[in-house]
Amino acid sequence: MNYHLVLTRRCNLNCEYCHGGEENGPDTEVQYSLDDLARFIERDSDPQIMMYGGEPTIRIPQMMRVMDRFPNARFMLQTNALRLNLIPPDYVKRFHSILVSIDGREHVTDGYRSRGVYRRVLENVRWLRRVGYRGDIVARMAVSEQTDIYLDVRHLLDLEDPRFDHIHWQLNVIWDAEGNWTDFDGWVRDSYVPGISRLATEWVDRMEEEGVIEGIVPFLPLMYSLLTHRPSRLRCGSGLDTFAIHVDGRIGVCPISPDWDFSIVGDIYRTHPEELRDIMTVDEPCPSCEVYWICGGRCLFANKQRLWGESGFRKVCDTVKHLICDLKREVPRVRNLIGKGRLRKEDFNYPEYNNGCEIIP
Repeated sequence: MNYHLVLTRRCNLNCEYCHGGEENGPDTEVQYSLDDLARFIERDSDPQIMMYGGEPTIRIPQMMRVMDRFPNARFMLQTNALRLNLIPPDYVKRFHSILVSIDGREHVTDGYRSRGVYRRVLENVRWLRRVGYRGDIVARMAVSEQTDIYLDVRHLLDLEDPRFDHIHWQLNVIWDAEGNWTDFDGWVRDSYVPGISRLATEWVDRMEEEGVIEGIVPFLPLMYSLLTHRPSRLRCGSGLDTFAIHVDGRIGVCPISPDWDFSIVGDIYRTHPEELRDIMTVDEPCPSCEVYWICGGRCLFANKQRLWGESGFRKVCDTVKHLICDLKREVPRVRNLIGKGRLRKEDFNYPEYNNGCEIIP
């Protein structure tokens, strides 16, 4: 099972689309003992722990104690990377994957996150490489109205010092649209949709010209499904095999929703890990959708709460359908390269383990 372990709800940033830095008080900090956590985790034969927040690196000693207590667990980290270089190298090298929050070009990242963040993030990713980190470094973008998806993804792909192994993005479409967007429809029509189409075409162009498969995370696993025809359930795993352990010991289906009662499905004191498996799935209209077999339902929280209303929910789904359509169009070219022996289907089988990339933006 996969556990997002919320080390704190506090953050050292106050990003435009999140406001996590406003969290304060005793309810933001872990209230259970490490022994309590161990009694729960040790009943799982194959635990994977994602260090999560808030910002987990403001609780590095706590992170290290968890890693020491569970030497056989697989570890992931999701971080804004501002304090990444404060983790002792022996510990940082134990992470299978590190998801680094960076939103694209410097002015876009700093515009969302605060001045100077972009350069500090890159400096600390360089540090990762210098200390010998060999795991998967993922640039995880939050995409909102100032984003040009083509230019910002392309920028991160083209960086060489430091180099990111993969690029992933999530659309800023969970919380209330009124405060986050001035013209979502126009942005999707004029910027996002044409940008995705251009990225998809050039992604396959480079395969043909250079034999290189660029690490665009939403593209890789969706192309793998299109090539193999293997259906997928909710790709982030929320409510299926992926859960959040909140600071009070409650277990939720998703780390972003501790304040919604529907999302709490147990606690570390009384719940056995296997009782959680497949405890919650998406509702209609997802299971009846024509792309459900490849999308899997996009977002369990959005499916249950629909904070954008029914119309907004469907608008976001339309962006996913467009993404899938663009990739379907490229399948013949990819199959041709596989048939010639220049690529393999397995080259698209990403991630090796659920690493916190939700896959569907």
